[in-house]
Amino acid sequence: MAKIKSVYICSECGHESPKWYGKCPSCGEWNTMNEEIKDTSKTAPAAKARTHAAYAKPCSINEITTEDEHRYDTGCHELNRVLGGGIVKGSLILLGGDPGIGKSTVLMQICQFMGDSLRILYVSGEESKRQLKLRAIRLGVTSPNLLVMTETDVEVVCEQIKNVKPDLVMIDSIQTMNLTELNSSPGSVTQVRECTNMLMRTAKGLDIPMFVVGHVNKEGSIAGPKVLEHIVDTVLHFEGDKQMACRILRAVKNRYGSTNEIGVFEMTDKGLREVDNPSVMLLSGRPTNVSGTCVTCTVEGSRPILAETQGLATQSGYGNARRMATGYDYNRLSMLLAVLEKRAGYFFSNSDTYINIVGGLRVDEPAIDLSIAMALISSLKDTPVNEKAVVFGEIGLAGEIRAVSQAQMRVNEAVRLGFERIVLPYHNLKGVTCADAELIGVKNIREAFEAVS
Repeated sequence: MAKIKSVYICSECGHESPKWYGKCPSCGEWNTMNEEIKDTSKTAPAAKARTHAAYAKPCSINEITTEDEHRYDTGCHELNRVLGGGIVKGSLILLGGDPGIGKSTVLMQICQFMGDSLRILYVSGEESKRQLKLRAIRLGVTSPNLLVMTETDVEVVCEQIKNVKPDLVMIDSIQTMNLTELNSSPGSVTQVRECTNMLMRTAKGLDIPMFVVGHVNKEGSIAGPKVLEHIVDTVLHFEGDKQMACRILRAVKNRYGSTNEIGVFEMTDKGLREVDNPSVMLLSGRPTNVSGTCVTCTVEGSRPILAETQGLATQSGYGNARRMATGYDYNRLSMLLAVLEKRAGYFFSNSDTYINIVGGLRVDEPAIDLSIAMALISSLKDTPVNEKAVVFGEIGLAGEIRAVSQAQMRVNEAVRLGFERIVLPYHNLKGVTCADAELIGVKNIREAFEAVS
């Protein structure tokens, strides 16, 4: 007779506990311990049935060859860039993002190109076959090698993969898949983890690459804990505001390439369109002769991107001034405001302060500190920044402007788009050459604002 007991599993990290905790003992998150029913009946492990000859034997790394290794071209240059050159055979790729951001759209679009030479199995647990057909018509997907299947039982899906033997599999989404042996509901930590494990074993065993779509919870992380990210080979994340056209595809984890590269897309009525020059798109519609706006250059992987930073400082109507940052780290903003008051003499204590990176871009690089500071000072003094100026540099706690990496690449991108004045850290001047624009090296915040005003 099966023995049933309750366990409590953290929805963030997957930690199991026999009793409930308000705070997870492993990851420290609050109110994430969910009760699940666990079958504790003992079954003979499959490993005991295997003979000693069936076990894998160690071999020298020099005996392993990679001559026949190649990557599948997705037909999308931006996706190839993020993946590190294409899809690796046998890899398990997790694609996450907010609802409606474009996850299913980009998968359906690459089916049209890859379907010319590969056989693709698209498994959907959320849409019917008729709904998939309507979406394929809207996106212009007509490949005869695209096989569609609507199923939520992961065992049935894996069995069909073994029978059909496609070249590429897409699972949309992992939260709808379930394993009948488990008593928990679909989307729970146990179901998501075990279903992903079964799909991973199938992908590795048959050497078939597989895309798995994962939903995002209200905190912005992929629903179904961090253990899901540890299982897969690559984690891709769609960023951007659904109300705006710009979409950023970022690699959070990649065993076969860099995690610094990003892909830029634009959402249209015909699906996602690649953006070869994101700087032009992000700077389109930029206001002129208006205070509180400044252009900076950030580097994402091997790609320099010009972006517009906007700052607004207005008189606070309450006792405590309000701070808000969109696309920029809030704690970094608090630090910059403290430096501006203590080291430069610009006081924001009685002003509500807002920061926005235009276009839905999220930047964590310290090199945009100087541009954020210029936008805030410009708004505080109501003095416009020179519209032909580009500003970049890291601000230290002493108010100094520190050197940044890849300064020459940033200067070249600014000159290519027609900017005539480039304000950069003084210590970067000796390694940068430019004949088509004025280079101004600055050592502190006041020098920088005099150079751009």
